[in-house]
Amino acid sequence: MSVFGILLAGGVFLFLVFLGILVWAIRNGQMDDLQTPAERAIWDDKPDPGNSDDRT
Repeated sequence: MSVFGILLAGGVFLFLVFLGILVWAIRNGQMDDLQTPAERAIWDDKPDPGNSDDRT
């Protein structure tokens, strides 16, 4: 029965740690723009005019 108490206490502790990290991330603006990072992967990059490497 003591193992169950240890596991329960550890689970509650981990839950509170992750909840604290989530609250910290929200307050610091980490969740402000969820759309742009996903779209950035499909936007075309502008060619670098100084790059003379013609490998295509």
